[in-house]
Amino acid sequence: MKYRVAISGSYGGMNLGDEAILEVILRELHASVDVDVVVFSRNAKDTEQRHKVRAVPIREMHKDEVLEELRKLDLFILGGGGILFDGLVEDMLRDVNWARELGIPVMVYAISVGPLKTPESKQLVVTALNKVDKITVRENEAKRILHDLGIEQEIEVTADPGLLLKPQSFTKEMLKMEGINPDTPLVGFSVREPGPAAPDLNIEQYHAILANAADFMVERFDAQILFIPMEVGDNKDPQHSHAVISKMTNAQRASVLKGEYSSAAVLGLMKHMSFAVGMRLHFLIFAGIQKIPFVPLPYATKVAGLLSDLEMPMAPITALNVGKLCAFLDRSWDLRERIRKKLEVRVPPLQERARKTNQILCELLQSLKPKQIDA
Repeated sequence: MKYRVAISGSYGGMNLGDEAILEVILRELHASVDVDVVVFSRNAKDTEQRHKVRAVPIREMHKDEVLEELRKLDLFILGGGGILFDGLVEDMLRDVNWARELGIPVMVYAISVGPLKTPESKQLVVTALNKVDKITVRENEAKRILHDLGIEQEIEVTADPGLLLKPQSFTKEMLKMEGINPDTPLVGFSVREPGPAAPDLNIEQYHAILANAADFMVERFDAQILFIPMEVGDNKDPQHSHAVISKMTNAQRASVLKGEYSSAAVLGLMKHMSFAVGMRLHFLIFAGIQKIPFVPLPYATKVAGLLSDLEMPMAPITALNVGKLCAFLDRSWDLRERIRKKLEVRVPPLQERARKTNQILCELLQSLKPKQIDA
């Protein structure tokens, strides 16, 4: 008999990092056990088309409809990704609480935690996660935060599922269609918007720093700059990318990726880059998978956690100025082969940790007896 599983996270929101996470969770799970999956999605149509899986529009459903979906389940999976922060906690944990009220086992799958500043958010996390059956997080800092909040469950540190994404081919012809000369050094940039997940970002400050950094890469290394939008919902990354380019002196040497590409295609595109400079976690993960030397611009603990695992510490973007960043870029460019070798050494063990989450999930599933429910 098949197991029936639901996966809930920040899916259907047009974030390529989250979609990479879901793609890997589904692939690893289907390769391991016989399972029927439903995804609780913000955009069920997009999720079904993108991942060839049944999805339900969870934020448009009444409680009775959600409970009906939950009752069918053998296991409810929360994650992965950075989904427990102020402003999103209540949405993310609502279905966890309903699942536990129905006696449905729950696993937390490779998440990050924070920022959590309000007492209400902290209490919601403690109440919900102390009732679940298994907790995995993707960095040590998330484990520390949860323990400090008062989580009494065992917490296992694994790694981001996106580390296991497999690239699709991105050809030189595709580069040319994007207006990129394949014979000129290409430097990828990644930005993100301020908001609940990045409350300390100052738009004027970080736009100016990135514009100056991009100009420096053009002038110092004769590079083309390509901004990679990792989140396109509400025009978030494209809007901020264009805003940075508008502040550049060498704006004619910079562009924003225009086509609509899957996570795997963007991972394939990274192979063409000589270097990368980025804020978003999965942009850095994709660079790491492809062994592309990069300079990170950390804005949150989840990014700092990845850098700690890679032994690539970096001051948060809020502590940087133009001079410091350009000096670091200059040195990192000179040392890019050393950075590449470090990625070759440090990424495979992280990928092994990422595989462990699915093993934990399968062990939990196989300890359960599948429900017999009429189709």
